[in-house]
Amino acid sequence: MVDSGTVLWGQAIAYTIYVIGAMTLVGWFAYRVTRAKEGGGVKPAFFWAFFAILIVSGVALHIVSYNTIPWTPIDVHRAGIDADKTFEIQVADHEFQLDAPLEVDCHDLVLFEVFSEDLTYGFGLFREDQSMLFQMQVVPGHTNDVLWEFTKNGTYSIRSTEYSGPKGYQMVVEDAVRVTGCTAEA
Repeated sequence: MVDSGTVLWGQAIAYTIYVIGAMTLVGWFAYRVTRAKEGGGVKPAFFWAFFAILIVSGVALHIVSYNTIPWTPIDVHRAGIDADKTFEIQVADHEFQLDAPLEVDCHDLVLFEVFSEDLTYGFGLFREDQSMLFQMQVVPGHTNDVLWEFTKNGTYSIRSTEYSGPKGYQMVVEDAVRVTGCTAEA
C-alpha cells in the first residue's frame, strides 16, 4: 500500500500543473475577448484545442490517481475481505474509550469500529510527526468503521477530526496504536 503522504505530494504536484493549465486557458480567453475587435485575438481553433487538451488531461489525471489512493482497493473489494484484527472503540462525552496501545502486526488488515453515544466526532489516526494517516466521521446511531492495512512500523495517536464543541480539541489519545514487524519506519 502506498503511503498517504506520498500520494498527497504526487497529487499536489499533478493538480498544481493542471490548475496552472486551467488558469492559462482563462487568461487566454480573456485576452481573446479583449483583443478580438483589433484582430489580435487567439484563433478559435487554438483555443478549443487547448480546451480539449485540458478536458482530456483532467479526466486522465483522475483515472490515473484513482489507483494511487491507498485505501481504494480495500474499499472496492471490502465485501470479500476479512479483517485480521478488529478494534471496537466507544466515544462519549468527548473521550475515546479504549485500552491503548492497540497492538498491530505489519500488513495486518485492521478494522476500526467506532461508536458514538452522543455527538458526531471524528476519528483520525496520526503519525508521530503529526501528519494524518487516515480519518473518518463518527456519527451516533450509525456504523462507523474503516479498514486499514499498516505497512510501516510506528506509534500513532488518535485525535478527533470533527468539531464537537469546546471540549473537542482535547480528544487526543497519544501512543494509541503501535505497529511492529515492518521493515520500514513511519
